[in-house]
Amino acid sequence: MPAIRIVHRTSAPAPEAWSRLTDWQRHGAQVPLTRTIIETEPPTRVGTVFTARTGVAGITFDDRMEVTVWRPPAGASAGLARLEKRGRAVTGWAEIEIRPLSVGGSEVHWREELHLRGFPRLLDPLVAAAGRLLFGRAVVRLLRP
Repeated sequence: MPAIRIVHRTSAPAPEAWSRLTDWQRHGAQVPLTRTIIETEPPTRVGTVFTARTGVAGITFDDRMEVTVWRPPAGASAGLARLEKRGRAVTGWAEIEIRPLSVGGSEVHWREELHLRGFPRLLDPLVAAAGRLLFGRAVVRLLRP
């Protein structure tokens, strides 16, 4: 499985960064040709399920995810959300960790391991590079007010 690791510093305090990065509905707007479908009632918690559906003209694939860890940042403690990818086309996991910084702001650690069914392992480096580019841009955009 390709491993994707992104570290990004922001001036936003950890609770604000958390709120922006865990707004699942906004995620779809950051990825081309994608929309997010929330399948459970708010608020987000362990067991929340949502799907990122990507495609055009009836040709789509779903990245179905379930929240398995939900620990918002509190005081000086980091926040962590873990998502298990349970789709037919995309499997693996993603973690969003937000660490408060003593100098103000926070640091985002986005970790992801994914597998695209039907893609040979030989293409893992290409998938990882595309993922770093795509998710890196999404982090920056999601952190904007």
